[in-house]
Amino acid sequence: MILANLSQAERYTPLDPLFARAFDYIRNNDLNALAPGRYAIEDEMLFVIIEHAQGKPVEHAKLEAHKKYIDIQLVLDGDERMGWKPLADCMNPISEHNMEKDIRFFHDAPASWVSVPPDHFCIFFPEDAHAPLVGNGPIRKAIFKVAVI
Repeated sequence: MILANLSQAERYTPLDPLFARAFDYIRNNDLNALAPGRYAIEDEMLFVIIEHAQGKPVEHAKLEAHKKYIDIQLVLDGDERMGWKPLADCMNPISEHNMEKDIRFFHDAPASWVSVPPDHFCIFFPEDAHAPLVGNGPIRKAIFKVAVI
């Protein structure tokens, strides 16, 4: 897991060939003007989901993990906390991995929490279980899905 400010985005572009394209998209588009929904950038290799949601309390947070995609979760507005735990340490799955939606949920509690203010992002790799959308009030965010190559 990585937590960083958008001003540090270039530091992470060498980690994956599609990261540069995702950060270019952030720089060249007004994400706040986009309605909630899914927007293709590079077909199924890279897309963004704009989400408006009400923050939820910690006790309602569920860890989730993905196999096919890396998440770059960028907070646009609101105060969000995200939980994290190594996937290898998650021992209490709710169900099997849903291949169609590329998600698996867990009853496990996060090992740690990070506050993610606006203009900050977290990168979650397939080995990172994460619990997003924890907070008070509305949260507006962009979730970039980067295909694992």
